[in-house]
Amino acid sequence: MSQPLRPHDARRPDHAPADHPALPQPKIGVLIANLGTPDGHDYWSMRRYLNEFLSDKRVIDYPAWKWQPILQGIILTKRPFTSGANYRLIWNNEADESPLLTITKQKLAKLQKAAADRWGDRVMVDFCMRYGNPSTQSVVDRMVKAGCDRIVFLPMYPQYAGATWATANDQFFRALMTQKWQPSARVCPPYFDRPDYIEALAQSVERTLGGKRPQKLVASYHGMPVRYLHEGDPYYCQCHKTSRLLRERLGWDEDSIDTTFQSVFGSEEWLRPYTVEHVADLASRGITDIAVISPAFSADCIETLEEINGEIREAFEGAGGQGFTYIPCLNDDDAHIEVLTGVIAENLAGWVG
Repeated sequence: MSQPLRPHDARRPDHAPADHPALPQPKIGVLIANLGTPDGHDYWSMRRYLNEFLSDKRVIDYPAWKWQPILQGIILTKRPFTSGANYRLIWNNEADESPLLTITKQKLAKLQKAAADRWGDRVMVDFCMRYGNPSTQSVVDRMVKAGCDRIVFLPMYPQYAGATWATANDQFFRALMTQKWQPSARVCPPYFDRPDYIEALAQSVERTLGGKRPQKLVASYHGMPVRYLHEGDPYYCQCHKTSRLLRERLGWDEDSIDTTFQSVFGSEEWLRPYTVEHVADLASRGITDIAVISPAFSADCIETLEEINGEIREAFEGAGGQGFTYIPCLNDDDAHIEVLTGVIAENLAGWVG
């Protein structure tokens, strides 16, 4: 009978009987989580991913008896083709993965180095996806087997929303429920108004624009149904605060930045104004030079690389717009890594020196 694999530093505890299993040396885990990505842009990869995503009650909260027949019978028959075609436009063919996965790996490498420089080998940093791979369950399993008896969990969403932050937490807690020896856990708070985060955003604006100032800066956030706001979700307010703080840091006039919402899905009323309609309206009113930034996304993904730099750009130019500048997400920018390292350090307080 084969023996179970153990971490290389596993050993039998002092004074334990000879038949006591070897245990890994205690570590502290830091787990960052992003939304997710399909494994490929083919039909079945897209269908698996969309099924997991759109079956999440945090994302679509309609009763299952009402929603699942629509999802399984109509949406998942057609949407994998259109979504797959959009992913093909931005796919990292060299690595055969989505840009979100590539950027998350780059971000992870920098965070691992920052953690090693600061805390040595006491802290293990890894990443997971809420939907797709690597799954939250698989990475929590790996951390526990490596000896992590405490884990700090950091969802990669600056603003809180039930459909992003809360569902990432849900999945993390589900993974903890399966552990025989459950680690202690801390969940980092949203960082939408941290001064260092606002500074990193402002620097990205200044760097991309190179001293030029567009007629309008559009801060486009992922949308959600208006109903969620009235049910207590703070996302809308946090988005507006991020925009306000960014404008104040840039020193721009009050009407220089517009907050809008993208990625509308379904027939329900969503948060307004809709980005795709708003940029077209700007162009029709003679505002022909704009820049667009996406403060709700920590890494460029299908919603930024294809939707903003594709569909939304086309809507603006089709209505007469001439100058359209997309300001990339913070991705693995050093200032962003410093922000995330700061958030992690604060939530490791008392666990490491």
